[in-house]
Amino acid sequence: MKITEVEVFLLTAPAEARPHWVSHFVVPTANDMLVRLRTDEGLDGFGLASSNTHLDAAAGMFAEGYAEFLVGADALAPERLYETLFALTWQRRAQEKGWSRASLVLASAAVDIAAWDLVGKAAGRPLHRLFGGYRQEVPCYVTCAYYRDGKDLEELRDEMAMLKSQGHRAFKAKIGGLSLAEDMARLEVIRDVIGDEALLMVDVNRGWSLETAIEGARMLEAFNPRWLEEPVRWTDDRRELALLSKKTRIPLSAGESEATGQGCRALMEEGAIEILQFDCTRMGGFTMGRKLAALAELNHVQVAPHHDCFLHAHIVGGSPAGLILESFTDPERDPLQAELFEDPPAIKNGVMRLTEDAGLGLTLSETAIEKYGKRIA
Repeated sequence: MKITEVEVFLLTAPAEARPHWVSHFVVPTANDMLVRLRTDEGLDGFGLASSNTHLDAAAGMFAEGYAEFLVGADALAPERLYETLFALTWQRRAQEKGWSRASLVLASAAVDIAAWDLVGKAAGRPLHRLFGGYRQEVPCYVTCAYYRDGKDLEELRDEMAMLKSQGHRAFKAKIGGLSLAEDMARLEVIRDVIGDEALLMVDVNRGWSLETAIEGARMLEAFNPRWLEEPVRWTDDRRELALLSKKTRIPLSAGESEATGQGCRALMEEGAIEILQFDCTRMGGFTMGRKLAALAELNHVQVAPHHDCFLHAHIVGGSPAGLILESFTDPERDPLQAELFEDPPAIKNGVMRLTEDAGLGLTLSETAIEKYGKRIA
């Protein structure tokens, strides 16, 4: 089965009047690249790439010759296709085109997910079955408690009550953008609303120095967090995470900001984390995601991928290392989770039951693509 056609869309939404932000950057409400692969046997598959920064350069490559590496390729050989595409990051022809390493990594991730979607459809099986079929139900948490201009503790309380009413049993709160005392006050409100039985995770988004992280972890113990995510700054994060792990009983997590699978491997090898949070839409697609899940299992590390719950459900559902999925059930924060798919698996009482439909098991909403999408020539 050969790839015959490539379609690319940038999916974006207008800037918010009151943006959601984390410790040191604004989070876009919609910022994905959608890649569709069509084949000579009538099947089509899709994949997504996501980023907190502009995707124009990555999408633009497809109109500058990148699609030539896809058309005619074997659609059922994702390992070979991914190897070809990732190798462009060190090849002269990519440099001559002006394609950046970051754009190439993002594009290869989206294409790889689309190729695996085709593999599943050709086999007539969902990817979580092809990836191991370890479980059919996967727990989910909701990411919440973003900073917003003018957002006070009452607005935070209302937000948490709304999410709790949706049936969530696990919540991940953003901190690191205010003083430790102010962030602890916010966590007091969150824990009060969700109760002592709910899981609470805490995400600093690389906002603290090591010294602040040590003090912050000490203060966080009162809230019994399930994990502390990306607590230290990027410049020496692996070493500082390993040092921090010796100072706290709270499990540490990281991985979403890594640019390669090798970077995620180093996090595990250096004993820096207990929970790995790679993102298949940012790096490696499912080809690398499957390898990292297996490596995590062998290193006694659990897997809780960053972002897109409907795609990463196949990784978490397929592997014994799979722990939990991240979800965004506030449509103001993430309209694409709410609108991009026609009939996605429902999250009920904090659990997603995996679909038995082939491939990704997802049908794109043409209405959403028209609403948020810009087609790349």
